[in-house]
Amino acid sequence: MESSSLISFSLLFCFSILFFGSNGVEARRAPPSISYLISENLFNSIFLHKDDNACPARNFYNYTFFIQAAKCFPSFGNTGDIATRKREIAAFLAQISHETTGGWATAPDGPYAWGLCFKEEINPQSNYCDSTNTQWPCYPGKSYHGRGPIQLSWNYNYGPAGKAVGFDGLRNPEIVANNSLIAFKTGLWFWMTEQSPKPSCHDVMVGKYVPTEADLAANRTAGYGLVTNIINGGLECGIPNDARVNDRIGFFERYAQLFKVDTGPNLDCANQKPF
Repeated sequence: MESSSLISFSLLFCFSILFFGSNGVEARRAPPSISYLISENLFNSIFLHKDDNACPARNFYNYTFFIQAAKCFPSFGNTGDIATRKREIAAFLAQISHETTGGWATAPDGPYAWGLCFKEEINPQSNYCDSTNTQWPCYPGKSYHGRGPIQLSWNYNYGPAGKAVGFDGLRNPEIVANNSLIAFKTGLWFWMTEQSPKPSCHDVMVGKYVPTEADLAANRTAGYGLVTNIINGGLECGIPNDARVNDRIGFFERYAQLFKVDTGPNLDCANQKPF
């Protein structure tokens, strides 16, 4: 399980381009890239319509920024065998596609070709401020509604995400919808970070998830459905044939096919209790 301290080290490693060695300034070796698993052509074939004029986020979710952000989380797409690595990338892209979809049932190329269409929540119903959270207190006048590929929400997520990837999440949450690289980093931060009692999405997809007694009692079995439970289980899981869950699955099935891997078992969370 990738701890928050390891993630912080990875990010520090990502930001530190140079360091002083015994012979003066030397270049620091970059973390491994996942570009050999997902080329720009594959990325663009996955997100066929993200830069259409109809999408508010057109030209925001650039392939180059995705690859750069992934380098800050060296375990992402670099754990397990090749199939496991591809499956994790496909799962991440599927989940962020659902969060940002502009598709509909009869959309051109189908509903699952319209991921990354939005970069922030439209007409948020609140400012997503949990005033009871004193560790990450809300800043006056700021809204912590969904932004970026994972639709990062709530002050208790913006605060630690900002600390991890290098921005003031409480005072400047807007940057997640204004800076493409930071946007992708927040999505990957959420994916890679365990938030007890929830495991990380990463650990679930690469086979490192070890269920607790509570997990077993709640039928929280490993698979893509558990990732959905981690992300939005309180609203979507424990419900038979939930349309939102099915949408997440639809994206994953399409992307897994493009990556030429199977999806693995337990795609939905209908029989799981939320965390």
